[in-house]
Amino acid sequence: MTPRIEHWIDGAPYAGTSERTAPVHNPATGAVIGEVAMADTADTDHAVARALAAAREWREAPLSRRSAVLFAFRELLNARTDELAAIITAEHGKVLSDAVGEVRRGLENVEFAAGVPQLLKGDRSEQAASGVDVHTVRQPLGVIVGITPFNFPAMVPLWMCAGAIACGNAFVLKPSEKDPSASLFLARLWKEAGLPDGVFTVLQGDREAVDGLLRHPDVAAVSFVGSTPVARHVHATAGAHGKRVQALGGAKNHALVLPDADIPSTADAIVSAAYGSAGERCMALSVAVAVCEAADPLVAALAERLPGLRVGDGTAPDTDMGPLITREHRDRVADYVARGADRGAEVVVDGRKADLPAEGWFLGPTLLDRVTPDMEVWTDEIFGPVLSVVRVAGFEEGMELINSHTYANGTAVFTRDGGAARRFQREVEVGMVGVNVPIPVPVAHHSFGGWKDSLFGDTHMYGPEGIAFCTRAKVVTTRWPDPATSAIDLGFPQTR
Repeated sequence: MTPRIEHWIDGAPYAGTSERTAPVHNPATGAVIGEVAMADTADTDHAVARALAAAREWREAPLSRRSAVLFAFRELLNARTDELAAIITAEHGKVLSDAVGEVRRGLENVEFAAGVPQLLKGDRSEQAASGVDVHTVRQPLGVIVGITPFNFPAMVPLWMCAGAIACGNAFVLKPSEKDPSASLFLARLWKEAGLPDGVFTVLQGDREAVDGLLRHPDVAAVSFVGSTPVARHVHATAGAHGKRVQALGGAKNHALVLPDADIPSTADAIVSAAYGSAGERCMALSVAVAVCEAADPLVAALAERLPGLRVGDGTAPDTDMGPLITREHRDRVADYVARGADRGAEVVVDGRKADLPAEGWFLGPTLLDRVTPDMEVWTDEIFGPVLSVVRVAGFEEGMELINSHTYANGTAVFTRDGGAARRFQREVEVGMVGVNVPIPVPVAHHSFGGWKDSLFGDTHMYGPEGIAFCTRAKVVTTRWPDPATSAIDLGFPQTR
């Protein structure tokens, strides 16, 4: 019998009232391994109601207690990382080492959030005016919703929920229906760590559940990671219903390779960043911008490395790259390769012709050279194991190319020239920059997010900006007047 994957509401599995379900597949075999519940309006209302009730109590929990729960959760997650990684690989397909890395990057955010007593310290100004003191505090919002993508079923929820919970909010997670089981594993760990029932909720579902959450009057804020079209919808809909929103969208991440770059190490870095997790990362390097004489040796070095990548089931210890998430997505990525070739790109390595497993949704690593900005393989987020090389005549042209793209999530420059690197990081119009670092995902005590059509909203995720997103500031002005000097004054308050 196919297992049914349920919701998690009020500290326990919840079957829901809807009879709709969706199949969950193992992408490495194509087999159905579960059926996930699809929430209806009644399920959504019930989930938010229980979260709201929990939020009213949790906000009163001392900071020391919240911190203790975060530390306990961190210890449990650290001890059971391999179990969670196996769940991720079974439903997403990424190799086990990549799944372990995902969990560990999520752990960084839990560790950061565990320092909540320090993070929520306010400011104070004594004698701001005559006999007047002013101080600020940051207070929780209530119910925060996280809508997360299939490609990081543990890390992105941990980016969102750790800070939200530490700040005294209740958190409702709507994970991807393609790989929903990791969310329930996290829910059980939160409960074991001592988090009160209802503070962490999992609502399984599709667009019906998403739209219900975006419009729900008791939801205070929405955090989203996914494609740009959906990010626009989330931002517009939730914003129209008075909610605070951060919606992270798509990406087209470039690597500018200067002629002085060390080509072997640069090629290693680009291959790792382009093809890890089969390219299904919002921070994957999908375009190498080769400057002048760097182009030919770079393409040769990239092409030399790709045949050595082993494509297969992510549970096999010698696998480097697993399948794509669905058959439809695999076919969509393959179609981009065909269209790129039709428009004049040179297919240096064709992943469609690789020696691939007979079952599952696999595509080999693909390398396209002589891509130009009028091609869809450059303009669109492909989200697969396809790396495009664009050749430019100089630094200026490379910068102009990168800055002209509508997506501005992450970028990198490979060079030995400190002056060129400094100019690049100052002038490039992208939210996250790496200097000889191919995937510049910030550590937990900084914040994650792009510019332009890669981010809708005014705050980035996790870190200091994440704490600001999960709280609202209150300024308290205090005077203890001396009765002997009290008098009526109808003028505007002065600070002298």
